[in-house]
Amino acid sequence: MKAVLALIIIYVGTFFVAIQGASQNSVQASEQNSQGAQKKPAVVNGVDPVKDQDIRSLLELIGARDSIVDVANNSAAQFREKAASTNNARSEAYVDAYLAGYQKNFNPDAIVEQLVVSYDKHFTDEDIKGLLQFYGSPLGQKAASETPRIMKEIQTASRAASQQAAKDAFQNLRAENSDAKPSQRPFAGRRRLQHNQPQSQPVSAQQPQTDQPQP
Repeated sequence: MKAVLALIIIYVGTFFVAIQGASQNSVQASEQNSQGAQKKPAVVNGVDPVKDQDIRSLLELIGARDSIVDVANNSAAQFREKAASTNNARSEAYVDAYLAGYQKNFNPDAIVEQLVVSYDKHFTDEDIKGLLQFYGSPLGQKAASETPRIMKEIQTASRAASQQAAKDAFQNLRAENSDAKPSQRPFAGRRRLQHNQPQSQPVSAQQPQTDQPQP
């Protein structure tokens, strides 16, 4: 019986020691965390640390970095397509070297840092939290995935409309000036100047040779 009581006392004493040690550790950890929070430096970009983290979470939800990379890749592809129309081997090698340097020097993370500052400037803390709630929902995720596709369609439609508007404006201008005198037509003076400009002649035609007297 005494042995059982001794074991119980030992177990109870060990339990209290363990609890006391755990409580002391938790107090020390909380004190260290509070000191760390107090000593935590502000973000370099000047944004509140909590808001900075919320903005970065939002940018990740909407796929901002992937969109930045896609825009850069599309620009490179368009540049290559325009350069390929020259059908010049030297030009192709130049384009390859240029795009290799472009991709090496392009830093999407630097643009993300700028986006953090821009979102901090234009949205309040409550706005960011509301956007996080929206883009965390299924509808918000669909909006985030479909928005880049919609923007591409808008760019394509705007480019086509701009080209058509320029074509129509030029045709209307020609039609309005079809009955005008040559001197009153747009670009008529330029064409006449090019037409009347004397063509260069070979040196042999400009300076006819003369027979030199024989000794």
